[in-house]
Amino acid sequence: MFNKLFNRKKDKRVLVFGLDCASPHLIFDQFRAELPNFSRLMAQGTWGELESATPCITVPAWSSMMTSRDAGVLGVYGFRNRADYSYNRMVTADSTHIKQPRLWDILGDVGKKSTVLAVPQTYPVKPINGTMLSCFLTPNQQATFTYPAIFKSELLKIAPDYAFDVKDFRTDDKARLRQNLLHLRDVQFKTLKYAIQHTEWDFLMHVDIALDRIHHGFWRYHDPQHRLHNPNSPFIHVIRDYYRLLDAQLGEILNLLDDDVAILVVSDHGVKRMDGGICINEWLWREGWLHFKNPPPDGKITPFEALEVDWSKTRAWGAGGYYARVFLNIAGREPEGIIPSEDVNRVRDELANAIKQIRGADDAGLNHRVIIPQEVYTQVNGIAPDLMVYFGDLAWRAVGSLGHGAHYTLENDTGPDDANHDTQGMFILYDPKGRGGGCITGENLLNIAPTVLNLMGVKIPSEMQGKIIV
Repeated sequence: MFNKLFNRKKDKRVLVFGLDCASPHLIFDQFRAELPNFSRLMAQGTWGELESATPCITVPAWSSMMTSRDAGVLGVYGFRNRADYSYNRMVTADSTHIKQPRLWDILGDVGKKSTVLAVPQTYPVKPINGTMLSCFLTPNQQATFTYPAIFKSELLKIAPDYAFDVKDFRTDDKARLRQNLLHLRDVQFKTLKYAIQHTEWDFLMHVDIALDRIHHGFWRYHDPQHRLHNPNSPFIHVIRDYYRLLDAQLGEILNLLDDDVAILVVSDHGVKRMDGGICINEWLWREGWLHFKNPPPDGKITPFEALEVDWSKTRAWGAGGYYARVFLNIAGREPEGIIPSEDVNRVRDELANAIKQIRGADDAGLNHRVIIPQEVYTQVNGIAPDLMVYFGDLAWRAVGSLGHGAHYTLENDTGPDDANHDTQGMFILYDPKGRGGGCITGENLLNIAPTVLNLMGVKIPSEMQGKIIV
């Protein structure tokens, strides 16, 4: 009886190795032969593409993954969201915007400890049953960025130059960018190894943001199809080398784990080349949807916010980013709205159909996806865009500024950026005590949280939208 009591099976622990923007095509195919640790987990586990959130960007994708709730339920549609129905109040979506419980909250309620490191939308930090180190939204080391607070001094002893992000990844100084990104990865990985060994955890999660920055900064050198590709560049292998570095670090992590730990390698979205940008406000202005009191100066790139809009004539305006957010000027909703409520659906559909016809450089046809939030989300909380647009199937980003001289541009108005996000991320699930299922299809990032809870023997909340990966 004594031996049975004290030799019972230990509860399973889970470690999530998060890779922001990791590409299934690079890990599963192009680089697979050079990634022995990823390959070993694949050979013994379950793996495949992972459909991202809508929209497929870091915020809200990681929070959707951790709550198993879509962006509409979260009420978060990007890094910056409308604070109200006024025309100029935008707020950054930090941790205070996530009202639904995330994995570590649910685990804490049943007494399990979590260590959470650099997971997007965890700044400002909140108390958890365990240890938290906040994300790239953290302004600097002077901020309160750990819970408990004492972990900050512990961290800075082992990594006094700890960094949350690189200051400017949209830069022409590629040598400096590479150096800064490698430093970012070095200090964050040092912290991850320390936390694995020196914090108490049942669930541990770390997200590497540097991979996302590597893609945006160096994709032109990696991808022969990119219009700016230079096969003779000294940066041609930066992306490949970074995946090899991640694989080596994964190997170090695996060597630190006991056989009671399941590991999930997961990304929030994928990556693809960026061909250019559609100037959404320039197009709306040229097509008569948007009016200004003084015309935007042609040839001078001007932020939309710096121009004086004539709201008495404006029916729609937009915001740029990796996807476009388009808002209607609705009577009774916006302060100077002009679209009658009974005409909203008709006007919205008219605008959606017109956007689908926008052509690119050389009058080339593009495949645009126009999304109506009420048709894709289970709820629409907060202030959602009236239309969300993936230009050119995400091969083109949205540009919010004006003065480009056309409705499209081949230059990004916020600095050089080679890549956009893709709708398919990736996952690898390896349970040393389980049986792998090989390559499977049809999985969604909403499935990650219920899968982790199932592995750890914790009841899955009925509100979660995902299912267990088997």
